[in-house]
Amino acid sequence: MRAFLRALFGRRARRRWIHLILGGALAMPYVFVGQLVVGPAMDARYVFQDLFLQLASFAVGLPLAAVTALFPLTRPLESGAVRWLCGVAPDRLAYGPARSRAAKGRTAAWFTLHLGLGGIISGMSLALPPFAVFLILLPVLALFHADGLELPASLDHTWVVALAPAAGVASLLALAACAAGCGALLARWAPALLGPAPEDRLAAAERRAADLAVRNRLARELHDSVGHALSAVTLQAGAARRVLDSDPEFVREALAAIEDTTRRTVGELDAVLGVLRDGDAPGTAPAPTLDADLDGLLRRTRAGGLRVSCDLGVDPAALPPLLSREAYRIVQEGLSNALRHGAPGDRAGGGVALRVVRAGDRLEITVENPLSGPAPCRPGGGHGLRGIADRARLLGGTAQAGPAGGAWRLRVRLPMKDPA
Repeated sequence: MRAFLRALFGRRARRRWIHLILGGALAMPYVFVGQLVVGPAMDARYVFQDLFLQLASFAVGLPLAAVTALFPLTRPLESGAVRWLCGVAPDRLAYGPARSRAAKGRTAAWFTLHLGLGGIISGMSLALPPFAVFLILLPVLALFHADGLELPASLDHTWVVALAPAAGVASLLALAACAAGCGALLARWAPALLGPAPEDRLAAAERRAADLAVRNRLARELHDSVGHALSAVTLQAGAARRVLDSDPEFVREALAAIEDTTRRTVGELDAVLGVLRDGDAPGTAPAPTLDADLDGLLRRTRAGGLRVSCDLGVDPAALPPLLSREAYRIVQEGLSNALRHGAPGDRAGGGVALRVVRAGDRLEITVENPLSGPAPCRPGGGHGLRGIADRARLLGGTAQAGPAGGAWRLRVRLPMKDPA
């Protein structure tokens, strides 16, 4: 019994009832227009006094509602009302204007259905409660019959008076059941009529993919620039602290490298944050390239005590701009891995070997550093290698990383031409 009463008078049922009454209120202007058509056609002066003419006016007004449903804001407004009053999940509704012919037809059908059912339930909500209250109070009113209170002849029977309260309660329950049923019907049909069309879903998926691509690109840029800078600055500061008393000249070089690293990183961070704030961020600092910034990258890396040999078998100035930018980030991340995970011998022994050469129609980048023990692994790590693999894949290239003959080797092959 409690579940039955909740279904008729619960919070969700009351909200859907309000939604139907709003539909009835929206239907009133169309009913008035219908009266202007039905009145002269039926030669009736007082249409509102005849139930049949009222229903005819309602029937004439509904097609007018379907036509006005083509207004662009109809679907967003109706979707918002359905979401908050009918309890339909937000992801099952479309909130933009209907663009295609099919979407406009579904919106018109929904608007007509909402106003039609809303008008019926609103009329019942206005007429039935007073009548039901009269029936419930009829036994009390019958007591005053002997004192001159006149009742209709159809009610002037003892058995009618006795059953009247039950009929009144049944009328109220029937009204609540009709409202709950119509509300559930609208809630069930709303996703089909107001939900996103296939083209809407495709557009939403494209927007999500574009947003995800931007987020991934920004994450790669932040990881490569800031991550490399922090690794380099940490090692530079540690190396300077160890030789602070014995080698002041190295300390000065390390501090200068720290200053240069942090200044450049702040500029790159501003550029990335500018993309977050302004989209394309016009006027921000240009991204570093292999042609203009490789020497500075090597100098700052060596200032931390890491020995780096560089075999440059290609003219960086001849590389396409996009390839030059991505190659710089790949080299930067490769050196960052060597700084973070390389063996101590990297600073005193053979160090890190960097090769950037042309192999046929591809640019080959190799970063190799000795290992002392198993391959490096740290909790939560690996983002840099995934970033390198993503960059290579976007350019149509390949990336491989792993232990090879007692060393850690990163090898990336990129096409020499910009992808179409």
